[in-house]
Amino acid sequence: MFGIKLFIFLIIAGSVFYWFRFSPVKVQAYKITRGMVVNEVMGTGTLEARVRSSISPVISGLLVKVLVDQNDRVTKGQLLANLDDGDFLQQVEMAKAELAAAKASIALAEAEITRTQATVVQARSSFERVSSLRKSQALSQSEMDKALESKDVAESNLNRANLAKAHSELLESKAEASLRYYQERLADTKLYASFDGLVVRRNREPGDVVVPGSSILDIISTEQLWISAWVDETAMGLLALEQPARIVFRSSPETPLKGRVMRIAPRTDSETREFLVDVGVDQLPKIWAVGQRAEVYIEAARKSGVILIPQKFIAWRDGQSHVMIDDAGKARWLKVSLGLKGRENAEITDGLSEGQIVIGALPGSDLPAEGRTVKHDKL
Repeated sequence: MFGIKLFIFLIIAGSVFYWFRFSPVKVQAYKITRGMVVNEVMGTGTLEARVRSSISPVISGLLVKVLVDQNDRVTKGQLLANLDDGDFLQQVEMAKAELAAAKASIALAEAEITRTQATVVQARSSFERVSSLRKSQALSQSEMDKALESKDVAESNLNRANLAKAHSELLESKAEASLRYYQERLADTKLYASFDGLVVRRNREPGDVVVPGSSILDIISTEQLWISAWVDETAMGLLALEQPARIVFRSSPETPLKGRVMRIAPRTDSETREFLVDVGVDQLPKIWAVGQRAEVYIEAARKSGVILIPQKFIAWRDGQSHVMIDDAGKARWLKVSLGLKGRENAEITDGLSEGQIVIGALPGSDLPAEGRTVKHDKL
């Protein structure tokens, strides 16, 4: 009886051992084919405008009107906001009055010059006549002195009139400069759009006191929007302007958009070792926002008609790339050489040929040992 039990135990144990050691292992398989592989460089960034402007005053003042709001379209030269202009209007009127007074003074000075010029001509003529008569002793010395005094007084009055005109002209120049200054300050109370664009942020409200540099509105130009993406510096040598790209917004990952490389920054961040690449978007989604995050996949290289293999079938052994193949129903390691790598597939330049079958472990399982019998769905 004991012998029978031992025999049965050995049979069961042998069956179990055979099952675990020699029975076929279920694997997933892939038949080698030719196709296209695209090498892409990935970066993460945000949607930004190439041209943007912060609308801020150049003078301090009370904000009385903000004529646009967020998401409003604006055109170049459109009035956007007003500061209180009461003081400057008064100053402009005062400057105009001072200018008018200076011009009137010039006119009076010119009239005085005309009058004194005539007096000088008459006094000089009288002096010459008296001098001639004095030589012939026809007039006394006192009359001669009186004629000289009249001439000197007339010339002095003419000089005074010329100085008065010069002084009035200086006052006119000062009044004109003052008028220009206050007119410019008055113009500074009105803020205009410098280009066609979109208001993306309203930062101040009427009643706020604003100072130079404080932003009232943020405006962007929608003519050129792009993704400013950070890319690892190891990919710098692979990128060039005008390379095509796929853009995937996180708000709609199922809808990739087309784009192209517009600008590559010549500087790497010292902390992250990344550099900026600006990728233009051919067509924006229906709903978008500046600062919206997205991933870009820039096409660095492309090959057609090459032997392809999904990268999940590639294993690294002793620092070299290998694949496991189905060799007449047995698992066998095979060394391969890799070429261009894509997002999912890789080019095989040596070691595999079209039609061969590579195998991999099923989810939750390990690869079979080399030489183990394998089975898989027929390809």
